[in-house]
Amino acid sequence: MSRLGPSRFFPPPELASPEGLLAVGGSLSPERLLDAYRHGIFPWPIEGFDPVLWWSPDPRAVFEFDRFHVSRRLARTCRNTDFEITFDRDFPAVIAGCAESPGRRHNTWITPAMVEAYTRLHELGHAHSVEVWRQGRMVGGVYGVAIGGLFAAESMFSLERDASKVALVHLRNRLIARGFAIWDIQVITPHTASLGAVEIPRREYLRRLAAAIELPATFGP
Repeated sequence: MSRLGPSRFFPPPELASPEGLLAVGGSLSPERLLDAYRHGIFPWPIEGFDPVLWWSPDPRAVFEFDRFHVSRRLARTCRNTDFEITFDRDFPAVIAGCAESPGRRHNTWITPAMVEAYTRLHELGHAHSVEVWRQGRMVGGVYGVAIGGLFAAESMFSLERDASKVALVHLRNRLIARGFAIWDIQVITPHTASLGAVEIPRREYLRRLAAAIELPATFGP
């Protein structure tokens, strides 16, 4: 069992199904979302299916800061392109880009209700974005939720080659500089694996989460 204490809304993560499904239903209110992240749980809806599904998979995917892989080509791209990087300049555009980028239209878990819920979290100071711009046009970005020393990256998008990877490099640097301890990505993919993502047992994740959320890290200015 973790040291996180009981959730107000959810059963213990250890009761999740083998696929990681823990609970069905409930609102996407800020209180419920923040309680979920504090207990290693996150919503992952299926478009066209109601109600919301809540997950706590085992194993859990994370980026370890010292194992994030920046290839020579990506390092050159970060140094030599005319990308401009900003933080929290246009959260609504980033989450819209994640939901509507090519290949995701009509096939995304970022439903209108999720967009509304996470935009509200951003307005309350709990959700943040990294934007990548070229010549005044947003070409990539990533967004996620920050609680103490936890940053849970939710999604990213790219309209130009490597734009989302550049966003991740700058996100990594900011998280290190601001004292974050866990960079959660929930479920591993071939793309994140190529950047050094790893899977850890849920028990270990919950142990580290309990310590991380007590840290005085802050994403914003």
